[in-house]
Formats: sequence, C-alpha cells, structure tokens
Amino acid sequence: MSAPIRHIAEFNIGILRHGWDDPRIADFVNGLDRVNALAHRSPGFVWMLGDDDMEAAQLDAEGVLGGHPRTASTLSVWESADALGHFVWNTVHRQYYARRGEWYDDAEQAPGPRMVLWHVDAGHRPTIAEAKARLDHLAEHGPTDHAFGWDAVKAQGWQAHRCGEAA
Repeated sequence: MSAPIRHIAEFNIGILRHGWDDPRIADFVNGLDRVNALAHRSPGFVWMLGDDDMEAAQLDAEGVLGGHPRTASTLSVWESADALGHFVWNTVHRQYYARRGEWYDDAEQAPGPRMVLWHVDAGHRPTIAEAKARLDHLAEHGPTDHAFGWDAVKAQGWQAHRCGEAA
C-alpha cells in the first residue's frame, strides 16, 4: 500500500500597528483581496480558510487566538513547500511581505514564531485550534517533524528567497 499524499499547511499571525480601518495600513487592507486571489490561482494552492471564518476566529475573545481586534492571520494548505515558497517569494506577495514592518506591531506580538508549517494528508483542512497548537509547539520545542518554519524547509533542500520578478 502506498503512503498517503502529503501537503503542507501554513499558518501565520500578527498584530497590526493600527486598526483595520486606519489609513496607515490601507495599502495592506486594500491588497488582501488581490494577494488572496493570486494565492487561489497559484500552482500548488489547495485551500485557504475563508475570510469570514478567519475573522470570526481572530475576534473570538474565548478562542485560541485571543480576540485581539487587530489580529491578522492566514491559514492555508499547499501541495508542497516549493509551491508555497514560489507564491511567497516570486509573486506580488513578496512586495507586501517586504512592507510588513510598516503594518505589524512588533511590540504587541507574543514572543516566538509568527509562522508555522506542518505536513497534512491530502484533503485535510486544518482548524484554527490545530494551527495555533502547531505554532505553540514550534515555539516550545523548535523545529520538529510536527511543526517547523522556513529554516527546516531550507535544510531539506528548498532555497528560500530565490526570487524572480514579482508578478
């Protein structure tokens, strides 16, 4: 019997410097639909938690994300780290990533990683609780097979930041 097909899940989280309607982060907010639409069209994209479900999870004061009104996060699944890496570093997403310091508040971030990757069986759609648990595991134990970051992917042979023209 062959092994199940494995995909890679990705979760990232941060606290914005200003409220969602503040003009100082308008470029970020106005670019979300463009970047997410590009992700959906990208080779290797599998799934992303929808905007309404993500917003509900972010604002849930009793939920695992804490309910901070300026939380911004993404939960997605990709066929491979290469597919995710291409989207992150070789599309317009890279331009938004480069500006993250303008939009995210380092002083309000919890210590530890803000992004985690992990393997999932094809067809699995991770929950916010699962994603937060993986992020917490990475923070507590460092990179393992259970939860890891780009450095672990690079160690497996993927070259981060091998960028082409932004789309």
